[in-house]
Amino acid sequence: MRLTDILKDVSYTAENSINPEISDLIYDSRKVKEGTAFFCLKGYTSDGHDYAQSAVEKGAAALIISDELDFEVPENVAVIRTDDTRLALALASREFFGIPEKELMTVAITGTKGKTTTAAMIAEIFEHAGIKTGTIGTLGIVYGGNTYKTDNTTPESYEIQKALRGMINAGCKAMVIEASSIGLKHSRLAGMCFDAAVFTNFSDDHIGGVEHKDMAEYLYCKSLLFRQCKNAAANIDDGSYKEITKDFEGEILTYGFSESAMLRAKNDRLLSDGGFIGVHFETEGLKELSLDVGVPGKFNAYNALAAISAASFFDIPDKAIIEGLRVAHVKGRVEPVKVPGNYSLLIDYAHNALSMENVLTTLRQYNPHRLITMFGAGGNRPKVRRFEMGETSGRLSDLSVITEDNSRFENVMDIIEDIKTGIHKTDGKYVVVPNRKDAIRYCMQNAEDGDIIVLAGKGHEDYQEIKGVKYHMDERELIAEIIAEGIG
Repeated sequence: MRLTDILKDVSYTAENSINPEISDLIYDSRKVKEGTAFFCLKGYTSDGHDYAQSAVEKGAAALIISDELDFEVPENVAVIRTDDTRLALALASREFFGIPEKELMTVAITGTKGKTTTAAMIAEIFEHAGIKTGTIGTLGIVYGGNTYKTDNTTPESYEIQKALRGMINAGCKAMVIEASSIGLKHSRLAGMCFDAAVFTNFSDDHIGGVEHKDMAEYLYCKSLLFRQCKNAAANIDDGSYKEITKDFEGEILTYGFSESAMLRAKNDRLLSDGGFIGVHFETEGLKELSLDVGVPGKFNAYNALAAISAASFFDIPDKAIIEGLRVAHVKGRVEPVKVPGNYSLLIDYAHNALSMENVLTTLRQYNPHRLITMFGAGGNRPKVRRFEMGETSGRLSDLSVITEDNSRFENVMDIIEDIKTGIHKTDGKYVVVPNRKDAIRYCMQNAEDGDIIVLAGKGHEDYQEIKGVKYHMDERELIAEIIAEGIG
């Protein structure tokens, strides 16, 4: 593809008349190969302009710059100057991969909390409607049964466009993406027009440092999504919804518990039955549904409403919504695992005191027979985290089962002693089972009817890091092995 064709939507000036054939778009100089175009992006700690000469030496056919270069560029290398190289990369990537969003049903979700869960719910609804769907977000790029890890919730624009083309090639007909404020701020979604955009909620987060200078900028960046969508839905119970969606030119589909919501929830209650933990509610207005959502906590009723709102913009049958929301979950986030017993077993990523407090407080609302928390703590990390986790579990759990996590270069028993220091500040009961598989077996062997057991700390991770080596370890596989071996 010729350089000028790739840059057709980019505002630029060419510093020479070279128009080479471009084999790929690159923004990491280490990946430059013969015939590629190198985009000089400015990051928090590095500037791509500093690596432009290296890119030329490796065979780059074009440089896309915004600043002056401190070397003489060879005549056979195209030099393109633009005000914003990150915006240029987004627009060029979209063109390079053939504007893939036009071949997909697309949904983008923004908000402080709930993006990952809402994305999972929407994807599950689409799948139950027979629509093969890919997702991009906190857990990476997911489609075709594979997960590709990313550095950010909303990856760089090139990675997004490449992923969309990959989804299409794998037979996907839809894509759901988490649109973070940072991703929107840095033009990672620039040029795209989504079929639907959803706002979940807004609260204090990502302020200071290299993220957002204040709440006003944080809110503004989230609002950018609603300039690039065909349909929009928003949580009417969040006071920021009008400001965040003010640039959307059409009617906003509102959802919530408020009487003025277009999609209203009512009669909500917590559900815990035979291993199923979730929330029940009904809807009226836009749709009249009776729903059992398989993710615990009333706040997940809001996430489910967001997912229903998004689905309403497409030809999705109510049956797919009902069935999809019952089984939807996020890998490693209060993820239920089927067990042969009348108790609930959940896998969760909670690996600090705050996340543990949130999860255990939510599960306490279900009045379990006992709330059992199995957890460890990472090695070569601040010891205070271990004390706090021990104290939180001791305060909120009926039983803490202390075990290993990523011990890294520390001795597991030393980490466990630190956790015990925290637990001893409470009157919480605990046992120590240093091997993680043995600890899971202990929990399952000693489970009683009505218990809720949380395996905390690993979540979606599928490895155990010990002395600098990452060993494969997936708790779902360990549970299956324990069941196969006989729990008793």
